[in-house]
Amino acid sequence: MDRKPVNEGAAHICTAAQMHAVDAAAAETAKIPGIVLMENAALACVAELSKSFDFRKTSFAVFCGRGNNGGDGLAIARHLFNKGAEVYVYLTSGTEFSGDALTNYEIVRALGIAVIEIENPALLKNFVKSADCVVDAILGTGMRGAARGGAEAAIKAINEYARYVLSVDMPSGADSDSGEVLGAAVKADKTVTFAAYKRGMFLYPAADYCGEKVLADISVPEYIMEVKAGRCYAADGAAVARVFPKRRNNSHKGDYGKIMIVGGSVGMAGAVTMSAKAALRFGTGLITAAVPASVNNIVQNKIDEVMTLPLPEEGGRISRNAAERLAKRANLCDAVLIGPGMGRSESVYAFMADFLPRLEVPSVVDADGIYAIARNDGLLARCAVKPVLTPHSQELSYLTGRSAEEIESARFSVSADYSAKNGVTLILKGHHTIITAADGDCTVNTTGNPGMAGAGSGDVLAGMATALLARGMDTYDAAVCAVYLHGAAGDYAAAQYGADAMCANDIISSVCHILPVEK
Repeated sequence: MDRKPVNEGAAHICTAAQMHAVDAAAAETAKIPGIVLMENAALACVAELSKSFDFRKTSFAVFCGRGNNGGDGLAIARHLFNKGAEVYVYLTSGTEFSGDALTNYEIVRALGIAVIEIENPALLKNFVKSADCVVDAILGTGMRGAARGGAEAAIKAINEYARYVLSVDMPSGADSDSGEVLGAAVKADKTVTFAAYKRGMFLYPAADYCGEKVLADISVPEYIMEVKAGRCYAADGAAVARVFPKRRNNSHKGDYGKIMIVGGSVGMAGAVTMSAKAALRFGTGLITAAVPASVNNIVQNKIDEVMTLPLPEEGGRISRNAAERLAKRANLCDAVLIGPGMGRSESVYAFMADFLPRLEVPSVVDADGIYAIARNDGLLARCAVKPVLTPHSQELSYLTGRSAEEIESARFSVSADYSAKNGVTLILKGHHTIITAADGDCTVNTTGNPGMAGAGSGDVLAGMATALLARGMDTYDAAVCAVYLHGAAGDYAAAQYGADAMCANDIISSVCHILPVEK
């Protein structure tokens, strides 16, 4: 299946098994020997090191295991040596190399590069401290279980004494699939990974060990990646800019979408206004906020550009009696957002059970709207148009019956499974947010920061996604673009105010600085 438009040109994110299939196909189909891929990987790492170090004035400690990751390290050591650097190679698992790694080991020995087997762990402190930079090529993606012996001792010494660490493909000790850290793992300043990002780089705790993530092209043909690398991608700013809807000179407000935002309750009117402000910043033409009558004036006073529609209520929350008439109004819009500040009550759950199946236009369900779906078995199956859902892990736990902890430990598989079974586009929020489509496509967001973990940030994202649906974007593309640009706006806000000081309204204010601009 072809990539979705928002993933055109985006990098793949692979499991270890997928990367093994890619490497095998490169050798069997494209006739690219493994040693060529190893050489290209080494050259990519050396190119990254050249951005930070003057080789003729730098000493390097290259720690190598005995697998292909160690072979990459040996090739790196050779290139550094040839460029005039002071290089020491430290072997964590002896000299029993094979295949391409053996070839590079023999070259290193023939060149006279210092090679030291780690036999006395007590000396590791001095080995590491004497180097300006450590290259971690110990385990890479091939680890199974916790690091042991010389590998474990080297990892601990690197973490304690190294000044700067570049990890090759994956920080040693971090699982490239699950993101688990079993025992010791290298904390890198930069990780250079090859052909595709590794899934574990976007899962915690491993994501915290990678430092800056750099993807290097090692000459694997794109047609092999498309066939063997799976359908998970890293969100790409250029692709987002390309598919973001454009404005025409000869146009009016009706051309840019009519939105209805359904939500609000006593004490939670702000969520609706933040969603509305975010949607306006994303170019929406017309917005109506449908809220309980008792908070209608509050919403009107908070935002000038939005129309309001007071609804029947029970206890300060939307009443079921609002569902039928509101659905008729909503179906005259281009997209509907349901949930911001809506609250939780039996009246809300009954309203959702009656309202959602009546919708005939694209929708986004957020926050308490998600909880209401969880309280109504089979509600999604009754929907004529499947909504976009925007849960964090606790909200997804309501929908799946699995604990938030279990979801966090298997974010990719849980989100993909839920999307496929329920026919929805799912935005599983977090760092890094995962967007999954019912047909199996998956995108991992690459923007955002911890300052966005605050009240209102999700309401802002929901408004952005709804705005793009209203402007005619495909459901999945709209979700990916909204998440990426939401994170980019958050990054801009953090740069201006600091992660601790920023708030949701700062994200909205930052949108004008990050939206794609037509030339």
